[in-house]
Amino acid sequence: MTPTITAALAAAAWRKSSRSGDEGACVEVAALPRLVAVRDSKDPAGPALLFATGAWAAFAQAPPSR
Repeated sequence: MTPTITAALAAAAWRKSSRSGDEGACVEVAALPRLVAVRDSKDPAGPALLFATGAWAAFAQAPPSR
């Protein structure tokens, strides 16, 4: 990762779904410039996946699979 992205991840406002319980098996998301970051809530210092905002929007708006 570039130093710019690393700094953005460190300063990001991470949030977890309000539907997530206290079981600990959750992901957190953060909006960055032109990217959406996703990480494991149990390992906030661990790696994050980065998605282009358009790709994340398509994923979030897709109907559930059956």
